[in-house]
Amino acid sequence: MRIKVILRPQEARPLPWHYNAWLQGVLYRALGPQAATFWHDQGFADGARRLKLFAFSRLLGPFARTREGMLFRTTAAWFIASPADAFLEQVALGLLRQGQVHIGPLPMEVVSVEVLPLAALARPLRLKALSPITVYSTLETREGRKKTYYYAPQEPEFGGLVLENLRRKIRAWTGQDIPPDGATFRPARVSNRNLVVARYKGTVVKGWTGIYELDAPEPYLRMALDAGLGAKNSQGFGFVEVWEKQSHGDRGSTEEKSKITQRHGEHREN
Repeated sequence: MRIKVILRPQEARPLPWHYNAWLQGVLYRALGPQAATFWHDQGFADGARRLKLFAFSRLLGPFARTREGMLFRTTAAWFIASPADAFLEQVALGLLRQGQVHIGPLPMEVVSVEVLPLAALARPLRLKALSPITVYSTLETREGRKKTYYYAPQEPEFGGLVLENLRRKIRAWTGQDIPPDGATFRPARVSNRNLVVARYKGTVVKGWTGIYELDAPEPYLRMALDAGLGAKNSQGFGFVEVWEKQSHGDRGSTEEKSKITQRHGEHREN
């Protein structure tokens, strides 16, 4: 399941470029303390690993570049996905009850929340990254120090690790270990311009946007859309959508989408 949140800035001030942690905080606050504790601290187990199983996009919409960051001109779209429908329902209702959120220094009105229709899935599936996909390994140097190595899409390890990560997510969510069955994941339209160097709570994270092709069994396709590709999805990395020509994160008209509500004011409690 996937939702689209429309936000409107309440002040004409720029949003700093590295805002993933603030967006994650907005999401957890919308959940409420009890649910946020589960999703932040526990998640779903795959052996010794704990997986969060949700992903979110960057803020999308027209903005001006300033020295301080992004100055949104009108509204911004924010996409959130998870295989857990109850999680997204809690997030949506929490945002609508709040009516306004703060993304770092920038107050933003929650204009609307929409449930997006399920995408048609067929192999191979072309996907557009709405937040950078990050794939890495932790290596040890000759001096015995740990070093994080981020893979580029052109390296063979990139696709293999993405598929391995999807397999773990499917196991954690369904309890089934579904083999990749000759699956492949490769860059379709990716160049050096798609490299994104982001900061999350002071840590540098390298990821890649662009267009990719995923040829895999249906559960892999669905999990890619519901929980993201690669690592650090719950930190705002690896959110993807089905790519279509002229697609920019908002396919179809508003009338074609199932809405939870049109305006947050319609759900305010007296």
